[in-house]
Amino acid sequence: MKHGNKKLLPLICALAAMLSMLTLTACGSAGANTAAILPAAQNASDGSAVSAVSLAASSDTDSVTEDAFSSADLSGEYDGNGAVTIDLGEAEGSDIVISEAGTYIISGVLSNGSVIVDASGEDKIQLVLNGAEISSDTYAAIYVKQADKVFITLAEGTQNSLANGGSFVQRDDNNVDGTIFSKDDLTINGSGTLTITSPAEHGIVCKDELVITGGVINITAGAHAIQAKDSIAVSDGSINIRAGKDGLHAENDEDDSLGTVLITGGSITIDAGDDAIHAVSLLRIDGGVFDLTAAEGLEATYVLINDGEMTISASDDGVNAAAKSAAYAPTVEINGGSLNITMGAGDTDAIDSNGGLIITGGTIDMTGSGFDFDGAVSFTGGTVILNGRQLSEISNSMQGGMGGFGGGQSFGGGQSFGGGHGFGGGRP
Repeated sequence: MKHGNKKLLPLICALAAMLSMLTLTACGSAGANTAAILPAAQNASDGSAVSAVSLAASSDTDSVTEDAFSSADLSGEYDGNGAVTIDLGEAEGSDIVISEAGTYIISGVLSNGSVIVDASGEDKIQLVLNGAEISSDTYAAIYVKQADKVFITLAEGTQNSLANGGSFVQRDDNNVDGTIFSKDDLTINGSGTLTITSPAEHGIVCKDELVITGGVINITAGAHAIQAKDSIAVSDGSINIRAGKDGLHAENDEDDSLGTVLITGGSITIDAGDDAIHAVSLLRIDGGVFDLTAAEGLEATYVLINDGEMTISASDDGVNAAAKSAAYAPTVEINGGSLNITMGAGDTDAIDSNGGLIITGGTIDMTGSGFDFDGAVSFTGGTVILNGRQLSEISNSMQGGMGGFGGGQSFGGGQSFGGGHGFGGGRP
C-alpha cells in the first residue's frame, strides 16, 4: 500500500500524454497491449481524459473472453455408446493408464493408485466420474501427462472424491504437486459433485488452460486450491474452497501477459490463507456470486469487474491492483455488480490500486478503510458507500481505517462443504 503525494497535472498535458500513448498503441509498438493510466489523481466527473484511457484499457481485456468456453466445455454431456467402462475396484493398489482418445466412464474405489493419461498430443479424452473414489498416498489421483485436452465430467447425481495422502514422490521430470495434475488443457464440467483433498500441496494444477463450467467442486488444500499456468475460466457451478494459500491462482512465469482469470457466473466460496483470487495479469469478473474470506480478496495487475455479487472479508486489501504484468497498467475498473467489502483493522485498504481507479457503475459498500490509489481516478457512475456514508467523490482514505471485523481472518473455520448448487443436467 502506497501513500505518496498526488500531483494534479494540467488537462492539456494529460491529454497530450494520453494521445501519445494511444498513438503508439495504434501503430503496433512494443507496448501495444499496455493500457495507459495517467499519473494524475483527479475526479473526471465528465469522463474526459480518464474515460478515454478506460476505453483503451478495456479493449485489451476483451480478448480474454473470446473463445473462452467451447461448446464441449459447456455441455457436460457424454455418449455412453462405445465408451470404455472402468471399474476401479479391479485395479486396487495400482495405476490405470489411458493412452488413446475416447470416453472413459470411471466408477468404484481405487486406494493408493492413480488414473494416468499418457496419450498423443492430438488426443482428446473424456473421463466421466460416475461415483469414483481415487486416492494416492504419495502422488496425484489423476495425472494428465500428455494429451491435447482432457475433460473431467461429473456424472449427474453422483458423488466423487479425489485425494492425496499428504506427500508427492516424483516419478518423472514433471513436478507433480496436485491431487489433479495436468500438463495440458483441462476442463471440469457436468452436474455431479467432486471433493478434492490435498493436505500438503495444491488441489488442482493445470500447466495450460483450465476451464470449469459446472458441478459442485469442494476443495481442501494446504497450498493453492486451484492453480493454472495460462488461464482459469469459470462459467458456472458451485466452487467451495478452503486453502492454505490462494483459492484461485493463475501465473505463467515465462510470459506475464498470461496468468489470467475470467469468471462469468457460478457460485464461489473461498476461505484462503493468502489471496482468494489471484491473477498475475488480468482478473475479469462478468458475473457470479462470491463469498470470499482471505488476507486479500481479489488481486491482479488489472482488476475488471463488470457484474457479480461479491462479499469480501479481508485483513490486508479487499481489491488490489499491483504491478505484476507488463501487459497492463495497474488498474481497478468497476462497471457494475455489487461489492460488500469488510476490512480488518490496521494498514488496510478496501480498494487499493498502484495505478488508476475507474468507477462507472455498480454498488460499492465498504466497512473499515476505503480507497488507496496512485494514479488517475474517474468516478462517473455507480454508488459508493464508506462506513454508512455515500460518497460524491473519490479520495484517498487515511491509512488503515477503523476496521470492520477485528483484523485478520481465521483460516479453516466457519465453512461447511457440500452445499451450493450445480447444473440440473447437461447443456445443449
